[in-house]
Amino acid sequence: MTSASRIPRRSMLGMGAAAATAGAGLLAAPAAPAAPPGRTLALAADTTSILRNPLTGWVLYGTGSPSADYWTTYDALEIEGRDEPVRVADHAQTLYMRLSWTVLNPEEGVYGWDVHEGLRSMIQGARERDLRLAFRVVVDSRDKSSDFTPAWVRAAGAEGYETQTGSRTVWTPYPDDPVFRSSYETFLEAFAARFDEPDEVAFIDAYGLGKWGEGHSMRYLDPANRADVFHWNIDLYHRLFDHVPLAINYHRMIGAAGDWGPADPDSRGLLEYAFEKGCMLRHDAFGMSVYYGQWERDLAAEWIGRRPIVFEGGWVTKQHDFSVDPRGYETVEDVRRGEYEDAVEAHVNMLDFRMGETESWFRDVPDLVADFESQGGYRLQLEQVVLPPAERTGSCTIRHRWTNLGWGMFPNDLPQWGHRYRVAFALLDAADHRVLRTYVDGEAEPSDWLRGDHADHDLAVTLEPGAGERRVWAVAIVDTTKDGAPAIAIASQGEVTDDGWLLLTGN
Repeated sequence: MTSASRIPRRSMLGMGAAAATAGAGLLAAPAAPAAPPGRTLALAADTTSILRNPLTGWVLYGTGSPSADYWTTYDALEIEGRDEPVRVADHAQTLYMRLSWTVLNPEEGVYGWDVHEGLRSMIQGARERDLRLAFRVVVDSRDKSSDFTPAWVRAAGAEGYETQTGSRTVWTPYPDDPVFRSSYETFLEAFAARFDEPDEVAFIDAYGLGKWGEGHSMRYLDPANRADVFHWNIDLYHRLFDHVPLAINYHRMIGAAGDWGPADPDSRGLLEYAFEKGCMLRHDAFGMSVYYGQWERDLAAEWIGRRPIVFEGGWVTKQHDFSVDPRGYETVEDVRRGEYEDAVEAHVNMLDFRMGETESWFRDVPDLVADFESQGGYRLQLEQVVLPPAERTGSCTIRHRWTNLGWGMFPNDLPQWGHRYRVAFALLDAADHRVLRTYVDGEAEPSDWLRGDHADHDLAVTLEPGAGERRVWAVAIVDTTKDGAPAIAIASQGEVTDDGWLLLTGN
């Protein structure tokens, strides 16, 4: 049996971080049914630990051609005004790279993850620092100094067009050209075979077409093919990525020829097609008050609590004149705070440490870094549990109450995750914490736990006699595809075993 009290999913929209925290604290817990017999244990919230869970937290940006000191710089990032450098990987949980198709597939049948030393060093560095990977594959060469589609595709007969980037002439294929499609599909099959690995990869952008891979400013052999290209591309990614979640930039000109202006009337329908298939939402212009406007805010509001939203700031503060923003930014700190306001409003799961921008987060707004780490994304807390004595035998009930301390969502219902994560209670050997018996609650659904919820669940269990061991209860959110191994760090205070079980031994 499950009972839950929740506020409407859109009622949190627009609250500032502090207001959201205060609001959550004032919500009254629902009246729960009479508790089953047993010991009631209340667990204090953990609001400070960085929980290294998938699809939440800070995202460090990388490149396929890193400088020789890339990792050493981010391992000890010097921050003006701070005595000690910052190890960014202690805060970030994902390494995101926008890569050209050329880097990933320089020759037919040859792949960058095998031969490109820069890319290989980035992947190895992420692995050494416990960072998951994320990718966008870019095929459009406009505004680039080299061809982002490999030469072998053009040589195979793909039709395209040339543009100028300074003194360089670059070439881009038409996305409705059949040779391009065939070549791209072959590449993506190899890409997915290598990177459809959820332990290694957090997410993949599922629509890297258009200028900068953002899905706008599209050119076709026939503009009437816009929807066909979009559906082909989204369907292709969803067919190939069974385990790693996908994202799409919710741009108002998605798949259209324009780059900016009033929203194209067909954009919403195309984007909703992708969302309904399971794509997360991401946007590349948070904090840019024109480019991230009311259309984008309204669209995001409709999907808060239904799909995760991923943040990327829009202003490159060392290159752009951000003072033109209608918010009236005067300093880099103003930009960071504007981005963060948009992030809170959209209930984002992930925020970005872009190259050139990372230092300013720690220098100018360290309070926001800490604030996001305490309440951004999702933080699943076991608030209270009623446990039968560990030595008891026979039928009994475990009652457990959960809440989400973060404003984001735990997307257990994404098609690639397929509800794989479940709450489990275990009886452990009190001496060596060896798992003796596990009880999985197949009814408690963590993706339903949104901020402000207090979800009560009853789990009927049958306790069998032990073999003389002294037993103790523990809890975890486990991965049911990995023999019930603990997988998601819980935002409750307490001792955690080496295997990831939170011991339920308090008063």
